[in-house]
Amino acid sequence: MPMEETLVQRLESAVMRLEALSATGGSVGTGDGTAILDPSIIAFDDLRSQFLGKVSSAAEKIGGHVLDITKIVEAAFAAQRELLIKIKETKKPDNSSLAEFLKPLNDVIVKATKMTEGRRSDYFNQLKAAADSLSALAWIAYTGKDCGMPMPIAYVEESWQMAEFYSNKILVEFKNKDPNHVEWAKALKELYLPGLRDYVKNHYPLGPVWSATGKTAVSAPSKAPSPSAPAPPAPPPSSLFSSESPQASSSCPTKGMSAVFDEINSGKPVTSGLRKVTDDMKTKNRANRTGVVNAGEKEVRVSSPSASKTGPPKFELQMGRKWVVENQVGEKNLVIDDCDTKQSVYVYGCKGSVLQIKGKVNNITIDKCTKIGVVFAGVVAACEVVNCNGVEVQCQGSAPTISIDNTNGCQLYLNKDSLDGSITTAKSSEINVLVPGDGPDDDWGEHALPQQYAHEYKDGRFVTTPVSHSGA
Repeated sequence: MPMEETLVQRLESAVMRLEALSATGGSVGTGDGTAILDPSIIAFDDLRSQFLGKVSSAAEKIGGHVLDITKIVEAAFAAQRELLIKIKETKKPDNSSLAEFLKPLNDVIVKATKMTEGRRSDYFNQLKAAADSLSALAWIAYTGKDCGMPMPIAYVEESWQMAEFYSNKILVEFKNKDPNHVEWAKALKELYLPGLRDYVKNHYPLGPVWSATGKTAVSAPSKAPSPSAPAPPAPPPSSLFSSESPQASSSCPTKGMSAVFDEINSGKPVTSGLRKVTDDMKTKNRANRTGVVNAGEKEVRVSSPSASKTGPPKFELQMGRKWVVENQVGEKNLVIDDCDTKQSVYVYGCKGSVLQIKGKVNNITIDKCTKIGVVFAGVVAACEVVNCNGVEVQCQGSAPTISIDNTNGCQLYLNKDSLDGSITTAKSSEINVLVPGDGPDDDWGEHALPQQYAHEYKDGRFVTTPVSHSGA
């Protein structure tokens, strides 16, 4: 049976290539269709047929918004395929021309991001997982070690991590409700890991290979707006990439992954649109040493009533040892990736935000936060959750100690490296711990930590045991 499925996939892939060649009259590539028959393009068609086909098949069973976002994922991969073909007949462009060259892919990614905005869908996690996953396709913008991006293979792997945060929530929510959603979430992950990652590893480990003798990529036409202005029609602010800081206006993080391509157009490093801390933002390098990111945040406090009550938002490294993330509201793309095991992270007063800590740090404290998600690579000492409501914490590495104190509602995702650690709870309720299954395809196991205890006086002392309820 597997052999028959493989044969069908290969036949579908061959049909796709023949249709593409027929549609272009054999003129794609070097003029005789050879680009379509290039091994890297054939492999990309196999990737779409084998992995993307599984995502589409599961989406057809679900329908609705899940099918809609899946069709956008299909369009994004189709756009990347066309760009890969064009790359083989185009000279390496400069920064401004590269932004225009990549615009077809950028437009599809922006369309996916828009689906996550507005009224919250019942399948919000599916929309977010799919939309966030498309950032992995930006590996094609890698132009060298000085472009500000990780190497393509690492970029694909890192880009999936944020999507996995929502993918895991799908697996837990639909574990015993609808196997089609579980199938879709697993297929989506396989599309990128190992699918896209292995494709890039085998064909473009050092980035796209441009033609040395091909045509020159053209810059944006004169009627188009300047790189400093948003491209019409301007998309509404994205809930995922929105930023309250006026300093980010040039990189336009509100346009989702379009920020990546706009940064290329502006000549800045591709990843500068993310909320990273620069040297001038660090407390030790500022003359006033006030801890405020920039003076422009006065405008933020005027436009955001919640910020004026809770204090100015902060996102900075203090004295080279302590990362401070305070009063961030609705920020879904907070990233700390320049950290080490001598540093600690303190998260305070944040609401409706997502923080990703890509490096292993000494200690993490999450204090007085509501509806916040924290994804971290690992800690040397402990991760502490204090005075919080409705938080989600995902550990991707080791964590010797996890402490939860005076918290109502905490979803804790562990991996196999962190199962040997200890979890301490006090004055907390609705604490659920999710652990991976024994095999890579097994479902996650969900365990509710007890919040009620029975105390019995026996042999001169009290004996405390957790209360178990029927059906638990």
